Amino acid sequence: MNTAELQDVARRLRFDAIDAIYRAQSGHPGSSLSTMEMLVALYIGGVLKHDPKNPQSDDRDYFLLSNGHACPGWYAVLAEAGYFPKNELQKLRQLDAAAQGHPHRGSLPGVEISSGSLGQGLSVGIGIAAGLKLAGKTSHVYVMMSDGEQQEGSTWEAIMSAPKFGLTNLIAIVDKNKFQIDGATEDVMPGLDPLADKYRAFNWDVQEIDGHQFEEIFSALTKAQRADKPAVIISHTSRGKGVSFMENSDHWHAGAITDEQFATAKKDLGV
Repeated sequence: MNTAELQDVARRLRFDAIDAIYRAQSGHPGSSLSTMEMLVALYIGGVLKHDPKNPQSDDRDYFLLSNGHACPGWYAVLAEAGYFPKNELQKLRQLDAAAQGHPHRGSLPGVEISSGSLGQGLSVGIGIAAGLKLAGKTSHVYVMMSDGEQQEGSTWEAIMSAPKFGLTNLIAIVDKNKFQIDGATEDVMPGLDPLADKYRAFNWDVQEIDGHQFEEIFSALTKAQRADKPAVIISHTSRGKGVSFMENSDHWHAGAITDEQFATAKKDLGV
């Protein structure tokens, strides 16, 4: 697919995520929408080495959604890629549904770890990446995190460890949408920036991109795959991208979507 086609896929899958959250009357739309282009590039754009028909392939790349609350968007991408039927999205957060409110390993194919308790995903990614190195595998491990998650001490212990073990197969992605549950990240923890310089100080390969531009996303992922040290892509995005009343709003970390808001979202997304 070309970038215009991928952009249309991202638009459609944004609606799938919003539709699922609307039906559930709960969920996390902000990050589900801000991460969409990166997820589409990985799963639909041919970056990730994966097989929906054989999700546990020994030769697969690993993707870990550490900011597990963004799973409605991720579930929409997994369904589009063929991991499970799309009607599973309509059961989001329902009792006994596989599409749980935070990812749970074993509930849906393609989900590698249970996540949502922020600050754990990068450490798990380091363990997987180290194991792959020991086994002589060439696969990569991709760990997506939120920018609020960068405030966790466990994250910084992991950031310190990855270069020590020479994990050139580890690629971290920070969805820097500038908000967290309590408001703007710069207000909650003003010392977070300059984030890129902090990663560089810990001996990571660092790139900063516009996380809604596929050209920049593909270029950054290609460079990260070739890095001679652990790589991080700081992906600058807009919370609630594509839906007018959600974009860059300090409210839409999570919440129930009204009928009127759903109608507006459908119009904004061209549905």
